[in-house]
Order: sequence, then structure tokens, then C-alpha cells
Amino acid sequence: MEQTQETESEVQNPNPLVIAFCCNWCSYTGADLAGTSRLQYPDNVRIIRVMCSGMVHPNLVMNALTKGADGVIVCGCHPGDCHYIDGNLKTEKRVEAIELLLEDFALEPERFRLAWVSASEGPRFAQVMTEMVNAVKKLPPSPYKAG
Repeated sequence: MEQTQETESEVQNPNPLVIAFCCNWCSYTGADLAGTSRLQYPDNVRIIRVMCSGMVHPNLVMNALTKGADGVIVCGCHPGDCHYIDGNLKTEKRVEAIELLLEDFALEPERFRLAWVSASEGPRFAQVMTEMVNAVKKLPPSPYKAG
């Protein structure tokens, strides 16, 4: 996995807090595989296990962002592999609502991401988390963060 070096001017928030909502059946297991494989990803990611990514309502995402998280990522099963048949498709439909809410709250769209990670994709999980944290580092700290 290729590591990117950020210049000092690109980093506005060197230690962002990223909340990762991970489905129990695929992405949480992918996170577990990344850990047992000793793959490195930023330690400022906080994983919240949910039974299905389809259970992550837009209000949960906005609640995390308005309570001080710098970024939120929702990880679920690849389309067609959902344990609950179409839960991840429901998640995909909610992205537009989340993007509108981000705009309403004057938050950058880069603060949210949806990613598909299967149980066997530990390296992908580590890569997605690293990419998310690096993207959020380029943003100023959350305006909702208690200072």
C-alpha cells in the first residue's frame, strides 16, 4: 500500500476524529481482518458496529458530525452481497439526503463517504480508512468541535 506524504500546507487538521459505521457481516469483519493481519491504518478512526449499513439513518451521520467528529464513513457489504438482501441499497439511496444535510449544515462534502468493504478485504479496509483520514486532514477542524 502506497503512503502519500502531505505537505505542511495541505494539513489543516493533523489529528481528525473519524467515525466509521461498519456493517456486522462484511466491513466490521474486514476491519477485524485488517487488525489480525496487522495492517496499519490511522488510530483516530472510531468504529461503530451496526447490523447493516442500511440501519445508518442520515440523522446518525449528522449527529456524529455536529457532536465533534471531523468525518464520518459508512461501510457496508458490496451491492448484491447484503446479509439483509437490500440494506446496502437503502444506504446508497440515503447518500443524497446526507449530502443535502451537509450543505444545510455548511459542512464540506468530503466529511462523509460511503464505501463497500467485504469480510475478506482487510487491506481494502485499511486503505479506505487511510484515504478518509487523509482527506479530512486537508479540511479545517469541524466547526462543531468543542474548543
